[in-house]
Amino acid sequence: MRRTDVTACTAVAAAPAQRAVLTTEVWLRIPSAAPGVLRVRPLPGEATASYVQRLAGTYQLTLSQLLDGVGITLHSHGTLPAAELHLNHNAARRLAALARFPLPHLKHALPHLALPSDAHDTEAAAHWKRLEAAQPPVRACTLCTRHRSHDTTDTAWAHTAPQRLVCPRDQQAAPDPRLTSTVRTWAVPELVAAHHAHQRLLRRPRALTAWTTARAITTRWYDHQQHLTHRWHTRLARLCATNPHLTTTGSASPTLLARDLVTYPETVALAGALAALPNQPHRDTGKALNVIAHRLGLPRLPLNASDPIRVFLTHTRH
Repeated sequence: MRRTDVTACTAVAAAPAQRAVLTTEVWLRIPSAAPGVLRVRPLPGEATASYVQRLAGTYQLTLSQLLDGVGITLHSHGTLPAAELHLNHNAARRLAALARFPLPHLKHALPHLALPSDAHDTEAAAHWKRLEAAQPPVRACTLCTRHRSHDTTDTAWAHTAPQRLVCPRDQQAAPDPRLTSTVRTWAVPELVAAHHAHQRLLRRPRALTAWTTARAITTRWYDHQQHLTHRWHTRLARLCATNPHLTTTGSASPTLLARDLVTYPETVALAGALAALPNQPHRDTGKALNVIAHRLGLPRLPLNASDPIRVFLTHTRH
């Protein structure tokens, strides 16, 4: 039902014995957005287009029908995950009213919901915008999605933070945006342990810097097959055995598609070790290397002069 239909029905019902003609006064008495019947909870970091699509699905509408029904004008065309839906401030207010969520809470959950520069636009509008290559969302946990969608869909897309790489309850992960299905992780139980360790790491003052550094180091080790190659090959084989779609995605090899997932436990362990080190560089890095090797479950960590962990220990920290 379109907004004009809602207006006409309201006017006729309000004055059945009088003229059934819409006037400006009647139009102004109609609220710009009314609370919806169903309350659809957003997923953390969910793409706006994904959330609007799920909300529309609960009412058995298309995305464009839902937006039109609440008076939001949709411009341009796009599809997930290549494009994102951007709502201006007035459109975001209407969506929040329909979803029955305070706008600040909805903005917190949907990082691309509304742009501050659009706060004074009079028309409630939504625009499809193509995402940059580094920005695409990934598939969200299917069970979490179904739980928050009144069992109408298991498909959602989210801009996942590193600490939410793995869903520990449902044992799913989406390590790469090129994957259209989540990865089942039950065959690699150390991923859940790493997830819990990551949450503890976030309470440390230097957690973000340590994580960024650790991820760069483990990625370098992974790509150059250093230190942990056998362990990572074994983990990748287990993931491929339980997720055949990893080997049939034509855009990339499973080695690349699952890289962040395969290295995740060691990245978390390394980040924890780096966050605990003193800020100043060591004159003798031997002790620090022993601590790191222990955290990684290695007897020792032989490094050449250009190894990124040695560079970090001797030159980067200050």
